[in-house]
Amino acid sequence: MKIALFVDEGNGDWHSRRLGRALGLLRAEVVTTTLKACAFDTGSPTGLIIPGFDGTLPDGAFVRSISHGSLEQITFRLGILHALQDSGVRVWNRPRAIERCVDKSTATFHFQKAGLPTPDTITVEGRDHATARFGDLSAPVVVKPLFGAQGVGIAKVSAREDLPDGADLGDVYYMQSFVPPRGPDYEDWRVFVSGGRVVAAMSRRAKTWITNVAQGASPGAHDPCGEMSGLAVAAVDAMGADYAGVDLIRRSDGRLSVLEVNSNPAWRGLQSVTSVDIAAVLAADFHAALVPGRPA
Repeated sequence: MKIALFVDEGNGDWHSRRLGRALGLLRAEVVTTTLKACAFDTGSPTGLIIPGFDGTLPDGAFVRSISHGSLEQITFRLGILHALQDSGVRVWNRPRAIERCVDKSTATFHFQKAGLPTPDTITVEGRDHATARFGDLSAPVVVKPLFGAQGVGIAKVSAREDLPDGADLGDVYYMQSFVPPRGPDYEDWRVFVSGGRVVAAMSRRAKTWITNVAQGASPGAHDPCGEMSGLAVAAVDAMGADYAGVDLIRRSDGRLSVLEVNSNPAWRGLQSVTSVDIAAVLAADFHAALVPGRPA
């Protein structure tokens, strides 16, 4: 079995190396490459060129990263994944799931459609439109880049005149009512889901309202309750994802809400507080989906 492992750059990061080793232990041959190195090519029998496959296609493709890029670059890379899927290659996560997760407005729409609780959210184009709708949300409001990650570029705004310039957001305003902390520290949870069940979870605590581990929050071991596990699995199912990291927060009234689902989640912080070998679980679930006779 020959697998394409799509990573960010070169031979990959800590996560990709662990995934590669775990897949290797399952006797899969792993070719680590990037989507940016692939090509559509009418001279190829498959119509595609995937580095390391000599004009053939992989038996499966694990998407660790699609990398940052322009709209055209991201569209091209997702097009490669769609073409692989349309050619019968099992792509993990599927491109449609990645598209749903990476676009926060689409993700929030699907949360609501599935009946999942989420903070009040409005997404509009243009600062004038955002200013007009600002009062429909309880202030303060968190404004997030539509395609952002790891807490980069988000802002907490208490007055409509303080809304950030549209140039910083691609002129699309994703605005969400702020959920205040229930104690002295800010806290939310990352729940890691694969193959339709919870693999591991952690709390994320910080003295500031941005609780991403990449921004300095402290991860802690956490055993999720049934409500938390059920909500995380349902959120991943709503995205159509095979594996994902789900961010949950508890409101002042004690209710849990879904913040977002990450289809290419990092798990180094989570791995530091759990005994579960996350890469091994991901590799096993992906490998099982490639076995003949197993549902994909």
